[in-house]
Amino acid sequence: MTQEFKRIAKYWAMAMAWFYALLWPLMGITAQGLKFGPSLKIFGLVALGSAFCVVVWFLNQGGRLEWCKRPAQAVTRAVTGRVARAPRWLSLGLIVLAAFLLPFVASRYALDVAVNVLIYVCLGLGLNVVVGLCGLLDLGYIAFYGVGAYTYALLSVNFGMPFWLCLPLAGTFAAVAGCIIGYPTLRMRGDYLAIVTLGFGEIVRIVINNWMSMTNGPNGILGITPPTIWWPNFANGFTFELLLLKKLPQLYWIILGLAIFTIVAVYRLNYSRIGRAWEAIREDETAAELMGVNTFKLKLLSYAMGAVFGGLAGAFFAARMRFVSPGSFTFIESAMVLSMVVLGGLASIPGVIVGALALIALPEVFRGFEQYRMFAFGAAMVVMMLFRPKGLIPAARYGRRSEERH
Repeated sequence: MTQEFKRIAKYWAMAMAWFYALLWPLMGITAQGLKFGPSLKIFGLVALGSAFCVVVWFLNQGGRLEWCKRPAQAVTRAVTGRVARAPRWLSLGLIVLAAFLLPFVASRYALDVAVNVLIYVCLGLGLNVVVGLCGLLDLGYIAFYGVGAYTYALLSVNFGMPFWLCLPLAGTFAAVAGCIIGYPTLRMRGDYLAIVTLGFGEIVRIVINNWMSMTNGPNGILGITPPTIWWPNFANGFTFELLLLKKLPQLYWIILGLAIFTIVAVYRLNYSRIGRAWEAIREDETAAELMGVNTFKLKLLSYAMGAVFGGLAGAFFAARMRFVSPGSFTFIESAMVLSMVVLGGLASIPGVIVGALALIALPEVFRGFEQYRMFAFGAAMVVMMLFRPKGLIPAARYGRRSEERH
C-alpha cells in the first residue's frame, strides 16, 4: 500500500465519520427512541459507493485503467466530432422542436415540473445579467418577480386588463423598481452591495405584506384572470370567441415562448456594446471607468434589464396560479435563483438553463427517496461544485475581478 493511498484512505475515513455524525441525528432520533438500523443501512450504501469511487480514481491516477479508457475516449472523440460538424441551427432547432412537442408526450406531472423549470430559467437569466455579466451580487432579485406578479394581479382584478397588455407593463414596473432599488445602492461594492440588496428585497416583501388596502396583505389576491386569446369559431359562420388559456399545455407554450424570448434577448445583450461594457465593469470596474465607461449608468441599466425578465416571469406566475401572496417571494427564492446561476456557470446562458434543470428537476427525480431526497440532492450539489467550481457549463470568456486576485 503506497503512502498516497494511505493518505486518501485517511481522508475517506474522516469524511465517512463526519457523514455518519450528520446522518444519525436525522434518522436515528425518533419519537419512539434511538434507532441505528436505518442510518447504518444508508451509511453502508454510501460508504461502499464512495469507496468504489476512491479505488477507481486511485487506479486511474496510477494509469491502470488505460485498457478501458482508450476505447471510451475513441468513441467519445468520434461522437463529439460528428456533433461539432453539425450546423448549430440544426441542433438548436431540434431542441426547440422537442420543447414544443413535450406536452404531447409528457405526463401532467412532468409538464408541471417543466413549467416550473422554464419560470426559473427566465429568473436565472435575468439575474445572470446582473451577477454574471455585470458582476454585481444581488440577493434581493426576487423582489422584481413579486413586482411583476402583483402588477398583473392588481391590474387584472381591479381593472380587468388582459394578460398580454399587462405583460409589458409588468416588465416596465419591474424595471422602474430595479432603478429605484439600484440608484442608492450601486455606488457600493462587494459584500456591502449584497447586504443592501438583501435589505431592499425584504423591504419590498414587507411592503406587499403590510399594505392591506392595495395588496390585501398576507391574504393575497384571488381571482386573477388567466391569459386569453381570440380564436376563430366556424360553428355559426365566421366569428371570434375569447378563449381562456388555463390548461397546463397552453400555459406551458406561453412560458416556453417567454423563455425563448428571454434567451434571445440576453444573448443579444451579451454580445452587444452594452454587454462588453458590463463585462469590463465585471472584470475591473476602476479600469473600465478610466477607459471612459459610465459605470454607474451601465450598472443601473443592468439592474433595470435584469428586473424586466423577473417581472415577465412574475406576471406569468400570477396568471398561472391565479393567486399571489407575499409568501411566494421570500429570500429563499432569491437564494435559489442565485444558486442556479452559480451552479450552471456565471455569464453562461446554457449553464443557467442546466442549473435551473438541476435545482428544480433534480429534487423531483429524488422524490422517491422521500425524506432523504434533499440529502441526496445536497450531496450531488457538493460533488458538482467540487469537480466543476466554475459551473456545469462555464462561460467561454470569464476572467477574475482585480479584488479577487488579492
